[in-house]
Amino acid sequence: MGNQDFVYPTATNVECAHRVNVPPPRPFSKKLKSDLKETFFPDDPFRQFKNQSRWQKLVSWLQYMLPILEWAPRYSFSFFKSDVIAGITIASLAIPQGISYAKLANLPAILGLYSSFVPPLVYAMMGSSKDLAVGTVAVGSLLMASMLGKAVSAHENPKLYLHLAFTATFFAGVLEATLGIFRLGFIIDFLSHATIEGFMAGAAIVVCLQQLKGILGLEHFTTETDLISVMRSVFSQRHKWRWETAVLGCSFLFLLLLARYISKRRPRLFWISAAAPLMSVILGSLIVYLTQAENHGVQVIGHLQKGLNPLSVSDFTLTSPHLMTALKTGIVIGIIALAEGIAVGRSFAAFKNYHIDGNKEMVAFGMMNIAGSCTSCYLTAGPFSRSAVNVNAGCKTAVSNMVMAMAVMITLLFLTPLFHYTPLVVLSSIIVAAMLGLLKYESAIHLWKVDKVDFCVCMGAFLGVIFASVEVGLSIAVGISVLRLLLFVARPRTSALGNIPNSMIYRSVDQYPDATSNPGILILQIDAPIYFANTNYLRERISRWMDEEEDRLKKSMGDTSSLQYVILDMTAVGGIDTSGINMLSEVKKNVERRGLKLVLANPGSEVMEKLDRSRFIELIGQEWIYLTVGEAVGACNFMLHTCKPGNGMTNTEARENVV
Repeated sequence: MGNQDFVYPTATNVECAHRVNVPPPRPFSKKLKSDLKETFFPDDPFRQFKNQSRWQKLVSWLQYMLPILEWAPRYSFSFFKSDVIAGITIASLAIPQGISYAKLANLPAILGLYSSFVPPLVYAMMGSSKDLAVGTVAVGSLLMASMLGKAVSAHENPKLYLHLAFTATFFAGVLEATLGIFRLGFIIDFLSHATIEGFMAGAAIVVCLQQLKGILGLEHFTTETDLISVMRSVFSQRHKWRWETAVLGCSFLFLLLLARYISKRRPRLFWISAAAPLMSVILGSLIVYLTQAENHGVQVIGHLQKGLNPLSVSDFTLTSPHLMTALKTGIVIGIIALAEGIAVGRSFAAFKNYHIDGNKEMVAFGMMNIAGSCTSCYLTAGPFSRSAVNVNAGCKTAVSNMVMAMAVMITLLFLTPLFHYTPLVVLSSIIVAAMLGLLKYESAIHLWKVDKVDFCVCMGAFLGVIFASVEVGLSIAVGISVLRLLLFVARPRTSALGNIPNSMIYRSVDQYPDATSNPGILILQIDAPIYFANTNYLRERISRWMDEEEDRLKKSMGDTSSLQYVILDMTAVGGIDTSGINMLSEVKKNVERRGLKLVLANPGSEVMEKLDRSRFIELIGQEWIYLTVGEAVGACNFMLHTCKPGNGMTNTEARENVV
């Protein structure tokens, strides 16, 4: 039954049952190759090399590794004009932000400029995004300061701290490149959108709190990042607050926020927001120089050496006891930089209707950080604010990054002395203004409306960062996300199906209240693969479904009807392991102990293959496996009507008559 051509009388029409085929056997090597391809090469990157000569394959490979070789031959002068404008625009933002974020990382300010010169050139050759603007990021800078600061003080031992920063950046680059080369980008997917939103918002609050040191003109400040420690440090030094820096800082913060507000209201005036940080630096430097505010307690950047990036390969710290600190820091900041950069790149690519290769982006990020760590740079990624300015400025290709790097190069060669009088409070204002843009309360409200668990993940990351530390907040968010993933695997949904009136369609009775159930037949849908992690749950849940159905039938129909058949709809069961097969065997025994019959509907090819190899098909009988739920219900209904008391026919005889 289920394997022969037969006719079932139904309420609407006759229906033919078709055999559920067992897929032809495949060699293990072929199956393994297919599985690995689906896991690591879902985008089939080797498709472009098919049916090509050796020379064409070499060219295609070079274009794949260096995307600039692909789009450069099509580059036009009109593109160049747009990229020059965009590059100069983001350079005006990158220079003050680079200096600010370097100070946030407790590194020399000049490293912020170094990091905006070499890495963008590397990314322009290897990156697949047209819109991403490369540079230092606030969250990565804060993480580096927080994690390295626990092992080495940047003020007491600045040389060792600097060397650890280069080493951590090198490890971050190696991790990023390795993930891309070995196609392991799916690891980053464990950081969900809600996790990143909450973490970034919490980190933004922490970064803003850290800037109270500069805005209030404090010389000594806590190295902790949690809210309580920062507030204790601020209010315990009330007598050291300087009103001059506070007024200056609040004034520039107001101007920066006003510029952003104008740019949002008038998108064509985006350049006002982009140029505001550089104009603030220039104006602040003039005020300090003209008023001699440096002699009245206003802290300034001081001397910045001229010249391009010096080599730093010999500065790596690869010996104990600090090697593990640099390694751990590199792994954490590398993952965060990847998550932020790829998310930003994909969002702009979707907006402009083109595709970026996530694994190729990882390789590009890794190589630019490896190159940067060897040339006195620290962690770089693709910050959203700078990339948004790049897009608004009309960039066409990654040449805008090259133009920005050239502008920074000119600054390093000739203009660094002009930053001597730049007040630190202006840099603090620039950081606060940039971080306030990461506070998106609308996203939190949206998460609450759509998915309460995602909201909890977001708030877990947010509160963990604020009240504990950046590492703790990240750990909480990842822990909650992984726990949720495990719950999805270990507790798959099961639902009872009913018939949509006037059709042969069966859907969940919870979703479609008008769907009708068939007396004596329980139809259950399993919505996930059956693996060792969920077999015990599924066995117990199926048993409970049967208990509840029998109780319902007794309550509604008395002794006139009882449960006879249990149909498992396995359409959504994409895979099964040996534990799952054993579970099905136990369910079959449990069903038969109750005097019922187990029926399967639409098991997939992989499931059928394993059921066949384990001889479960022989155990349940090929005649009890159907192509659709409708066919299974039709067969069960036929036997229910044929085998009614008084007709003198048993189930076995009925089945023989049907075949």
